[in-house]
Amino acid sequence: MKVVSMQHMPLTSAYLCQDCNCVGNNAMQCPACASTALMGLAAILNRDEEEMRMPLSSAHLMVQALAA
Repeated sequence: MKVVSMQHMPLTSAYLCQDCNCVGNNAMQCPACASTALMGLAAILNRDEEEMRMPLSSAHLMVQALAA
């Protein structure tokens, strides 16, 4: 059985390629496909608990009222 070596990188430098879904730490281009459509993961994954709580929208409240 072959063991794959894991690579670790800081979340602040991790980017997700929007073309091939590869994660890398090069801010200029994807390490797999050389695309420049990169999205920083720190802004999405490193959020405070307060930011995670989203208020219910009025449309969501209306659906709940209709279902009751």
